[in-house]
Amino acid sequence: MRLLLTSDTHLPLRAKALPHALLTALDDADVVIHAGDWVDEATLDLLESRSRRLIAVYGNNDGPALRRRLPEVARAELSGVRFAVVHETGAAAGRERRCAKLFPDTDVLVFGHSHIPWDTTADEGLRLLNPGSPTDRRRQPFCTFMTLRVADGHLHDVTLHRLPPRR
Repeated sequence: MRLLLTSDTHLPLRAKALPHALLTALDDADVVIHAGDWVDEATLDLLESRSRRLIAVYGNNDGPALRRRLPEVARAELSGVRFAVVHETGAAAGRERRCAKLFPDTDVLVFGHSHIPWDTTADEGLRLLNPGSPTDRRRQPFCTFMTLRVADGHLHDVTLHRLPPRR
C-alpha cells in the first residue's frame, strides 16, 4: 500500500496551487494523509475527489467549515500498522516521550504544524512523521512532502521529497 503524507498546505495564502510533484504522487497513492492547516475547503475537495482514500484532520488555521468536516485526531489501521494523525504535538523537546504517552495504541503518528520535516522513533516504538509543507518552507531549505509503503505491519521506503523553488 502506497501512502502520501502532507500537511500545512495553506492554500491560497502560501501558494496558489499544490505543486505538480505532489499532485503526481497523489495519483500514485492508495492512501493520502493530510495533517491539517488546509485553510480553504477547495483543497480538501480536491484531495477528496482525487484520492482513493483520504485520512485527514483540521489544523489551527482551519476555520469552522473545515472543522465541521474534519476531526482533530484521525486513526486508521493500514496493512497492519496503526496510524494516528494530528496537527499539533507541542514543542520539539520531549515530543517522542509525550506523544508515546498520548498515543499508546499507535505505531505511527503523522503530524504537522511546524513545517519542519521530522522522522524519529520514541523509545516505546512510536514512529513520528512530519512531512513538512509543500507550499510554505518557512525557515527550511525546501518545501516537502513524504511518501512511504506499508506492508505486513511495517513501513518501507519512507522518503522525504524536496520540491523545487516556486517561480
